[in-house]
Amino acid sequence: MKNKQLTYFTIIGAHITLAILVYTIPFLSIIYGLLIPLFGTLYVLKTQNKHNEVLWISAYVAASEVFLRMTEGNLVHEVAKYEVIYFMVLGMFYKGFSRKALIYVVFLLLLIPGIIYGSYELSFEANVRKAILFNILGPICLGVSAIYCYRRPVTSNTIYKILAFTGFPIITIVTYLFLKTPNVKEAVTGTSSNFATSGGFGPNQVSTILGLGMIVFFALFLLYSKTKKEIVIHIALLSITSFRAIVTFSRGGVYTGVLGILLLIAIVYLYSNQQNKSKILALFVFMCLGGTGVWIFSSYQTSGMIEYRYANQDAAGRVKKDKLGGREEISRTELAMFWENPLTGVGVGKNKEYREELTGRVAASHNEITRMLAEQGALGIVCLLILITTPLFLYFDNKQHLLLLSFYVFWLLTINHAAMRIAAPAFIYALSLLKVSFANEEMPVVHRESAV
Repeated sequence: MKNKQLTYFTIIGAHITLAILVYTIPFLSIIYGLLIPLFGTLYVLKTQNKHNEVLWISAYVAASEVFLRMTEGNLVHEVAKYEVIYFMVLGMFYKGFSRKALIYVVFLLLLIPGIIYGSYELSFEANVRKAILFNILGPICLGVSAIYCYRRPVTSNTIYKILAFTGFPIITIVTYLFLKTPNVKEAVTGTSSNFATSGGFGPNQVSTILGLGMIVFFALFLLYSKTKKEIVIHIALLSITSFRAIVTFSRGGVYTGVLGILLLIAIVYLYSNQQNKSKILALFVFMCLGGTGVWIFSSYQTSGMIEYRYANQDAAGRVKKDKLGGREEISRTELAMFWENPLTGVGVGKNKEYREELTGRVAASHNEITRMLAEQGALGIVCLLILITTPLFLYFDNKQHLLLLSFYVFWLLTINHAAMRIAAPAFIYALSLLKVSFANEEMPVVHRESAV
């Protein structure tokens, strides 16, 4: 047990050190980005995916993507999605997949007509391959991941390792953000999404991955902290990650993180005995007090600007007309495209050009739901129905998957404000399809006391 703890804390320390090294020598980010798929492949080949190692590695790939993007460590912008697809296919080579996962094969097949139609509809000036891949690679990554994960039996220990491997790169991101912007107060000058507090990278994507970190560190605290040392570490990571998510001034990831945490508390409470229910209620009060403390500290660090941001006000306290940073207009134009082309849609990749023709504004979609409707028409509706309903149906026979709804909601909320620009929502969605059991394991309800 002590050796396992030492290894866990050593890996955490290594990821903090990694952030310092990349901050000091930026070129190391490229090497780090190359080593992830290399070591991942070697590990899977060695273990032959006996314990679903591809899930741990894919979790690490998805969580490290934002760090590699902000430090320019990815030689190809969308490489994380390719890597997740690659590891899922490699996993299927060793362990196959459920026949019932064919529903997601159907999902992938339904994407093809929109791709073909888009390749004909895009203008001659457009980079057809790039325009189509930018919009379709996320759904493909989701579909392939879902085929691997669908009803795949895993234990609680596998979920723990997925959470841990997701958390390690997020620790690196948080450390790097503190190195880039040690003084948040000086970096905040208004109420718009803040690139300075987001490591110079897109606040929306940074907020998204930090929101995932909030869910991950809370789950590790609640379900898998066996010692007081682990409890303290996970609470500290949760608090620090929440603070950095808030000060990005991008609200989507924070809302998603909070809702994911509340759902996990509710699910654990629902399936606990009376004694544990009283503990969970006490924990809920503690978390509310802790969250309030993080918010007050964030408000102090931003000179009150964060309160204006969440009240949808500018720096002078005036209410903004636009509540979602221009996303309403983008969604409206996509719905207009759907109503004008309800059967075929405008074709994958075409919505950006079509929007420019309608409004004169060049902007990519932030909402995967309206994008699929606009680009794929009626087939987009069928695709969305598959995605939205399948995890919910599986939930009724998968009550031991305590994180199912948290993973599902992370995907659903994220695709409404950040589409599937990064691999995380696609992969996390697939995790909601796993069949979790506690066979030969103690059910991790609340944290269990043990020696330090």
